[in-house]
Amino acid sequence: MDSLQAIALAKKYVGDVYADEHFTNLELEEVEHALSSGTWNITLAFSRPWNTPRTRAQEMLENLGAAPPSRRAFKIVTLDEDGNVLSMKNRRMDAAE
Repeated sequence: MDSLQAIALAKKYVGDVYADEHFTNLELEEVEHALSSGTWNITLAFSRPWNTPRTRAQEMLENLGAAPPSRRAFKIVTLDEDGNVLSMKNRRMDAAE
């Protein structure tokens, strides 16, 4: 499996798991292939409706960089070489990042 296949599988998995939460803005953050174990760690981020109390004005300010962006969930999806999901974990976000 190559990185593009791993990314697509991770996105599909997150989409299926969180389908009823109506999340938005699913984005790729990081890709790591652990050669020793043959696993892929794919970090994805998305927004949930309850984390983004947004008005049209706030959205415009965010786009202009005049307001902080909405909070996002970060998940690390680990896949084996066959594309099976082994785990999904929260990615801790440090203040320095």
